[in-house]
Amino acid sequence: MSIDVNHRRRNLLAGLGMVGMLGSGGLSRAALNRCLATPAVWKNWSGTQSCMPAERLSPASEDELASLLKNARGTVRPVGSGHSFSAVVPTDDTLLSVSRLAGLLRHDAQAKTATFGGGTLLSKTGQPLRNVGLGMQNMPDIDYQTLGGLYATSTHGTGVNHPSMSAQLTAMRLITPAGDALDISAATPELFNAARVSLGALGVASEFTVQCQSSYRLKESMQIRRTEEILEDIESLITGNDHWEMQALTHSDYALAIALNETDEPANSSGSEAEEGGNEYLAMIEALHKYGANFPALRRKLFNLIAGQVAFNDRVGDSHAIYANVRNVRFNEMEYQVPREAGPDCLREILSVIHGKNLATWFPIEYRYVKADDIWLSQFQGRDSASISVHQYYEMDYHELFAIIEPIFWKYGGRPHWGKLHTLNGRQLKSLYPHWQDFQQVREALDPTGKMLNPHLRSLFTVA
Repeated sequence: MSIDVNHRRRNLLAGLGMVGMLGSGGLSRAALNRCLATPAVWKNWSGTQSCMPAERLSPASEDELASLLKNARGTVRPVGSGHSFSAVVPTDDTLLSVSRLAGLLRHDAQAKTATFGGGTLLSKTGQPLRNVGLGMQNMPDIDYQTLGGLYATSTHGTGVNHPSMSAQLTAMRLITPAGDALDISAATPELFNAARVSLGALGVASEFTVQCQSSYRLKESMQIRRTEEILEDIESLITGNDHWEMQALTHSDYALAIALNETDEPANSSGSEAEEGGNEYLAMIEALHKYGANFPALRRKLFNLIAGQVAFNDRVGDSHAIYANVRNVRFNEMEYQVPREAGPDCLREILSVIHGKNLATWFPIEYRYVKADDIWLSQFQGRDSASISVHQYYEMDYHELFAIIEPIFWKYGGRPHWGKLHTLNGRQLKSLYPHWQDFQQVREALDPTGKMLNPHLRSLFTVA
């Protein structure tokens, strides 16, 4: 029997109206800000991070943003779509969203650059860029994030010739805690190297200018193979494709290999029936874990049997439609970047420990590659990296799994993703980043009172 699953690739992993009223005259700007300022619980996407800020503000202009930052009391934290798993956002003082400073503001067809408002959702960039003949050079496999959150945490896609999204920035406009507007680019190198990945510790960006390329289509090809066979063939796979990744199926000997390459082939469809096929496959994996955890040897045989039966059709479409995928199942995530050459051995050790200790998890482990950049707090600063992500279903406790796996990343010199769960503090992190102190000097100059620092950031930057 063969299961033909033509589905969004992340379905294997993930399921694997106030502003409108303002526009129609239903609420004044002042009334809207009063509503947004009413205390209410904020939670991130997975539900692990929460706070009850005294104020939740959403300025409608850059001038208003500058005024709010300048006059805010206590801690101010920028908030986007809440898709970070780490505690970069929570504060009981002021949450500040720039969701109303959004959209494609301008573009340069000759330079192939585009400028977006800081609160633009990544999902809202693809079609506007396509309409002007442009496309992002690379994208992550979800597009729920705001650009502000995405760049602040060095979010990335995959491909040995592609750095993180932050490295695509050519300029940005930063509003400092004092309310000053700074135009930042390569012409201001220290600010540029600090601000492109800042964890929101330098202020709030109102605009980003991104280096794009001419619009293009991608072809997605997927194949399930034995994990060890893939790792033995890894160099040809990552150098022979524009973008390549795999999802190693825990408690099995198989992994899903995913290749994306530019193509002139006509687009094809991947409708709702295909997505449902992916959901059914994920449900099978979950059920096998739930009912087979006490029989690990039998479970592994069943996992291998199911994996060997699955086939996938190729997908072709506009780049933004192929990169990003629907997530229907929530989870928590820990991700580290290890040196490129250490990636295979690190993954092998993680899979061996999960199998040997019969750890409770059924989500695939995501394995990608990212090119080095020169951004001070980028996880990829100065080194090509293999990115390895461990997930846990949001209703299952992640603490034991992550506590056992995290030291493996440390063994290989791993750097944690700023938006994912980890346990490192500033004393440990500063040895991983050659320009750690350079960033601290810029941060202290722009925010001498620590207005942008919540407890998590104070721990990272060892500020009392």
